[in-house]
Amino acid sequence: MEITFLFISETVDMVHLPPLISDLGLILGAAGIITIIFKKIKQPLVLGYIIAGLLVGRHISIFPSITDQENIEIWAEIGVIFLLFTLGLEFSFKKLAKVGGAASITAIVEVVVMLALGFATGKLLGWSNMDSIFLGGVLSVSSTTIIIRAFEELDVKTQQFAVLVFGVLIVEDLVAILLLVLLSTLALSQAFSGAEMLISVLKLAFFLILWFIAGIFLIPTFLKKTRKLMNDETLLIVSIALCLIMVMLATKVGFSPALGAFIMGSILAETVHGETIEHLVKSVKDLFGAIFFVSVGMLIDPNMLIDNIGPVLLITLVTVGGKLFSTSTGAFISGQSLKTSVQTGMSLSQIGEFSFIIATLGLTLKVTSEVLYPITVAVSAITTFTTPYLIRYSAKMYGFIEKTLPESWIRNLNKYSSTAQVITTTSDWKVYLHSYIYNLVIQSVCIIAIFFVSTKYMLPLVRSQVDNIFIADFIAAGFGLLLAAPFLWALSVRRIQENAFSNLWHNENVSRGPLIALNLFRIILGLFFTVLLVIQFISDPYILALVILIIAVLTSLFSNRIQKTYSQLEKRFLTNLNEKEQLQNEMHKDKIRPDIVPWDAHLVELRVSPESPFVGKSLFDLGIREKFGVNVALIERGRNTIANPGRDEKLYPGDEVMVIGTDDQLAKLKPFIELPDENRLPIERETMTLQKVTINSNSPLKGITIRSSGMREKAKALVVGIERDGERILNPDSSMQFEEEDIVWIVCNPKRLQDFLNRA
Repeated sequence: MEITFLFISETVDMVHLPPLISDLGLILGAAGIITIIFKKIKQPLVLGYIIAGLLVGRHISIFPSITDQENIEIWAEIGVIFLLFTLGLEFSFKKLAKVGGAASITAIVEVVVMLALGFATGKLLGWSNMDSIFLGGVLSVSSTTIIIRAFEELDVKTQQFAVLVFGVLIVEDLVAILLLVLLSTLALSQAFSGAEMLISVLKLAFFLILWFIAGIFLIPTFLKKTRKLMNDETLLIVSIALCLIMVMLATKVGFSPALGAFIMGSILAETVHGETIEHLVKSVKDLFGAIFFVSVGMLIDPNMLIDNIGPVLLITLVTVGGKLFSTSTGAFISGQSLKTSVQTGMSLSQIGEFSFIIATLGLTLKVTSEVLYPITVAVSAITTFTTPYLIRYSAKMYGFIEKTLPESWIRNLNKYSSTAQVITTTSDWKVYLHSYIYNLVIQSVCIIAIFFVSTKYMLPLVRSQVDNIFIADFIAAGFGLLLAAPFLWALSVRRIQENAFSNLWHNENVSRGPLIALNLFRIILGLFFTVLLVIQFISDPYILALVILIIAVLTSLFSNRIQKTYSQLEKRFLTNLNEKEQLQNEMHKDKIRPDIVPWDAHLVELRVSPESPFVGKSLFDLGIREKFGVNVALIERGRNTIANPGRDEKLYPGDEVMVIGTDDQLAKLKPFIELPDENRLPIERETMTLQKVTINSNSPLKGITIRSSGMREKAKALVVGIERDGERILNPDSSMQFEEEDIVWIVCNPKRLQDFLNRA
């Protein structure tokens, strides 16, 4: 018996549980219990995680506490990586291009104003420069998670302002990444240097472009080649591996791991597997994200919060008031109506996930005091609670402002928003310069990257294998030039926008001097890059001249081959880039995309419920336009699309109906068509929008009727409204003539309408 007891005692002593495992169990156990409670009381889970961290942290001794803080911080860093990876999967560079100028202008105005207000508030509180700067960064970014949750609960995702809010959040994600880079640079230098900041921005832009080009060129092809070998498990492992590889690359060139994760997520978002990967990674992100937010709560010192209750309340007021003012102002400047601007500002009046990451960055780099972090968490918690109420009462706030401001102000504000966005014919100069700059930037980035690889890696490798240094340098230079040749040709020789260039060249009113100068600059830049590479390997001027002469002869002899190689590379890149969009277009051909417009009327997609009283009835019998003031612009039935449906068209269960009207009109119509619980985000991938055309003295539409213009037949465009002498005419009769200074609202494909106006 004594021997048995001794054996058991020794065995127990040998079994030692690592602190990491017990700490992880404690973290997840606390997070699970608290989040169940928060789900019950319908509060954001992020806040629950933070409170769980507070309870198991070292500052509260009521519950068991974490013992190995260092390992938990590593897990938290992994959490940040996966949070940014999934944000990248939701981001997509194409989505950024589609959100339009309104979202970009709104986000930029908001970020600039909040950076300034945050810095000023920090200085007012007597904080250091670094604390104040980081406070500005913390306050400049809103919370995607909190806003989406609030929109779902309040059922406002189909309203006009919600579309703008989603666009602003997309732009903010990119701005936040830029802030992480700039704040890291500023923290390391401990002083503001314009030159260093410029270098950091240029470096970031260079690697963003390079990684995006390389990623789109390689990754979709790899996934396509291995598609038959990929099940969900393999795809998850490969995706996480690609994420971590990009994290290592970003760290290697001096950026944060979070940036690498975000970039890889945005690259994978452009592939046909993007949505599948996002679904597969969600559970991993939820796990590590929970650990991150719990670790955020563990850093909170309740005593410090009590001592700093004044700064917490002040910063909360600055956050809500500053974001309301800056976002509303930015939205209005971009051409949105006063109502949309106010609702957008009140929706974005909080801070969230990126704010925690920025505050964590300051602590990690040891450039901010310990007080900033808990204050950030406290402000986030307060604004999390206020956000749903601000969104709910945003329409009433607009009503109050409208009643308070003088009528002349309201009239001028409406006039500004009504004339802020107008369709104009794209000039040949604009088309040519856009393609010229695009070509210049893309080819230059590729050439510089190839030169870097040749000098940094290829040259040492060849020298280690070849004894003769001259021959080794010659081989390395040849390798670099061979790889760069297609891009040098595209930079200097390839024709850009031939039609636009030809129109400008043969236009008697356009001077040919700028065209000649632009093309000469391309050639000189190509020669500069060539010489720059060669002199890295060959210093003798005579040999250098001989090599350049040989390069010129070889380029002339193999010009067609170089051109063909570049064309193949470009075709593969564009195929990979557009593959996902082409598949979506095949599934949703000619479907209308809701867009942000300055008029109160906007487009919304509704799905006809089987229980709808409208099922089986024609549009004429339903009288939707007469009863609700709403136009039916399109019906999608399975794979069939009916644009501008006629009066005899009937509605059937499952039809996707695109309608145009104001928020109030659409709210009255929606219960008759769609089930109350069908909450879906507006689709952003389609090609048709609500646009407007101003009739001027040279307009081809001036003096003719809507019917005789042939707009409906030739451009598949529907005129839904005309603004004339300050009066808005909704659903104008087809016999109405267009007059000079009319503002005409049209549901159309912008490119098709532009082509129609150019031909008319």
